Amino acid sequence: MNFKACVLRIEGTNCEEESRRALMEVGIPAEIVNLKQLTHECSEERHRNLGDYRMLYLPGGWSAGDYVRAGAIFAARLKSKLGKELRDYVNSGRLVLGVCNGFQILIELGMLPGFQGMSEHPEAVLAINKNTRFQCRPAYLKHVGKCKLSGRIALGKVLQLPVAHAEGRLTFGNKNAGMLKRLQDSGQIVFRYCRNDGKEAKDEFPWNPNGSLFDIAGICNPEKNVLGMMPNPERVMHAIQQADWTRTGCNTGSGRGVFESIAQHLRKI
Repeated sequence: MNFKACVLRIEGTNCEEESRRALMEVGIPAEIVNLKQLTHECSEERHRNLGDYRMLYLPGGWSAGDYVRAGAIFAARLKSKLGKELRDYVNSGRLVLGVCNGFQILIELGMLPGFQGMSEHPEAVLAINKNTRFQCRPAYLKHVGKCKLSGRIALGKVLQLPVAHAEGRLTFGNKNAGMLKRLQDSGQIVFRYCRNDGKEAKDEFPWNPNGSLFDIAGICNPEKNVLGMMPNPERVMHAIQQADWTRTGCNTGSGRGVFESIAQHLRKI
């Protein structure tokens, strides 16, 4: 394969190894890269260039301690050092996936919702969970809209993926109604939290673990090559990692579909 994924980290990220392994398991060569390698603030032999990768993966964790707001410092560093490169990267159609803290970073970057490309200021926020508590639990989410990173997952399929976050409540503040309509009209809602039988969560805890608008668990940009999601697919690649695997007799982990979708898309381009 002539493509490679960049799993980007700074101090505080902590899911980079699981993310790299998940990509490798579906045949995507992946490398963990420190931000300073992309900005060339390191020895020359360690320099890396964003354009050499077909996919950028922003993993979970607490980048820079999540000071200011979750993902804000990582996003500020990216925008100040690589802003133009990131715009060009996305505009070229290359894939970007942000999971948990990575989703928070994409929101802070203005890359999502991305109604008109990468915005100068964030258009949304992943705010403190509605119950003000850190949530670490299995969550159910339904695939409601396809993007280039979810193409192999059947529409309507219910996935069980873990969440582990304190700031996952997607909101547009007093613009919720209008912005939700824009997301719906442009087909940008990819995953919604639901009940274990697939019925709507209707903002009820624990089915919606954070109080996110319209039970949203993941959105993409209008061009559908950038995906941000709060649940962690890289943690459930195998059946034994499912919370209910002994009862359901599942053959594979729910998260594998995301990575198989990415691999399928990369093989086509």
